[in-house]
Amino acid sequence: MSKHLQFSKAMRAWMDMFMHRSMHGMTKFVKSTGLSMPQFSILMQLRHKETCGISDISERFDISNAAASQLAEKLVQSGHIERAEDPNDRRAKILRLTQQGRDLIDAGFNERVSWLNDLEATLSAEKKLKVVAALNILAEAAKSLEEKE
Repeated sequence: MSKHLQFSKAMRAWMDMFMHRSMHGMTKFVKSTGLSMPQFSILMQLRHKETCGISDISERFDISNAAASQLAEKLVQSGHIERAEDPNDRRAKILRLTQQGRDLIDAGFNERVSWLNDLEATLSAEKKLKVVAALNILAEAAKSLEEKE
């Protein structure tokens, strides 16, 4: 088997396992909050972008403005986001996370990667150093790809 094929196979196996474990943790966490995945996805989008409007949400998640507005309203009522007037357009509203919403997203991220602590415990100090070196190489390469886009 060529080195390219070995690399590709190993990366795909790791990505598959990582995504499976990560999404399992996130799904379990979201269910425990009583929120739907679309609602939680909106919170994650707001965490990433800091603010956005209803039309941004509808575009990002490929749903109607009415559906985006309904999801946002439930999140406003639950105290996870707040709605404010857009200073550039008084007719439009801007959404942003409340501290409660930020705390929830942080807890979700922590739950999503909590299995990594168990994984780390299975590795020797020598293997951990190898993993750190390999991940640093991959992160640097991925960053250079993003800079080219």
